[in-house]
Amino acid sequence: MVPRSAWVRGDGRPAGRWRTWRRSRPFWGGLLVLLGGAEILVTLRVPLPVALHVGLQGLAGYLAPVILLLCGVLLITHPFQRVFYALLSVVLALVTWVTSNLGGFVVGMLLALVGGCLALAWTPAKTTARPRPARARPDAGPGDT
Repeated sequence: MVPRSAWVRGDGRPAGRWRTWRRSRPFWGGLLVLLGGAEILVTLRVPLPVALHVGLQGLAGYLAPVILLLCGVLLITHPFQRVFYALLSVVLALVTWVTSNLGGFVVGMLLALVGGCLALAWTPAKTTARPRPARARPDAGPGDT
């Protein structure tokens, strides 16, 4: 059994370990890139009459959304490499316009673009040092501070 102090702070609020983990990385950007890549990959198997643009159904049609999925996972798991993965996901989202049924009927492309931009704009929170309490000067008298 987990002690109460592991899950709840002294004032009764939840500890927020999930929130702390989520804020320490470009979570929402990575999730949107992941969803965009999955949507584009799913729309590659659409029947021909439904597809607006057949695209290159060869390697490039499948390679771009698979790499988008990989970029989404890596954005979440490796936040310090976010610039490379975010730029790669934005470029690949634009490439899917040509290779993958207009970027998964535009929805997947827009999800991946917005996610890549969010991940690129994310910056880690800066830790602020707590100010030290002022110490009394050694030469100060009893009334001086």
